[in-house]
Amino acid sequence: MSNPPNFAQAVDLSSLGKPKSVPTGPTPGIAVTTENLTTEFLPLSKTRAIILFCWSARSAESVEMLAVMGALEASYKGSWSLGNVDIDAQPQVAQALQTQKIPYAVALINEQIVPLFEQAYPEAQIRLVLDKVLTLAAEQGVGDALVEVIEPEEEEAVAALETGNFATAEVAYKKLLARKPADSFAKLGLAQTQLLIRTEGLVLDVVIKEATDNPQDLSLQLRAADMEIVNGGVEAAFTRLLNVVKENVGVDRNKAKEHLLSLFALVDPADPRLTAARSALANALF
Repeated sequence: MSNPPNFAQAVDLSSLGKPKSVPTGPTPGIAVTTENLTTEFLPLSKTRAIILFCWSARSAESVEMLAVMGALEASYKGSWSLGNVDIDAQPQVAQALQTQKIPYAVALINEQIVPLFEQAYPEAQIRLVLDKVLTLAAEQGVGDALVEVIEPEEEEAVAALETGNFATAEVAYKKLLARKPADSFAKLGLAQTQLLIRTEGLVLDVVIKEATDNPQDLSLQLRAADMEIVNGGVEAAFTRLLNVVKENVGVDRNKAKEHLLSLFALVDPADPRLTAARSALANALF
């Protein structure tokens, strides 16, 4: 079995800060080394999906994300396995996985590397990515297909959405979240439903013209961004709110930022437009 590409080169850690203390307790997942990557993880990827998560004690964000990944592995009850790559201790492994920045995750499916994400995301979005990985793996004969469990409140919400009864759907998702506060699908469903409620009855061209004619009116800019998202204009919505963040201070800036973050949660974490917008927001704020 051959090594992954670029195995002989080391990853550049110069952009990271000084090492920080790692939280006490066991590190989630199995530590990945140059040896067990090829002798254990690659063969295992023929029978189940593997998620390799690159992190460093130099990055508090990646340490926090590793804890989230560990909790998710447990919640999926053995559907996939987590390998943790300490890029300080294993720079060759990090380079083999083509790590550019952390946190960074790839999937191993049938000895093939599938890049997933290279920054922190909310748990709900990570679950969506993991579900896609399990579906892809099952299609290739690796592991079992994901069994979807539909909660009764979710069935109620979906039925309401199909008839255009957004208010009933919202109530159903809120009931589910009251019973299961950590349910990522309920959180996403509620966010999508509330977007539909905010945009119901609005006409895209009319809303955009109002926002264009009144660039200082924050409520119109938020409404226009909602309409752009619901009509597939992801980049336009992100750009609009990024401009509002850049041009304002205080309460208005914070409102625009929070609204933009809520729209981020509606977009696939692997979408390059989301990655670019997150980077632009960080630059605008700091």
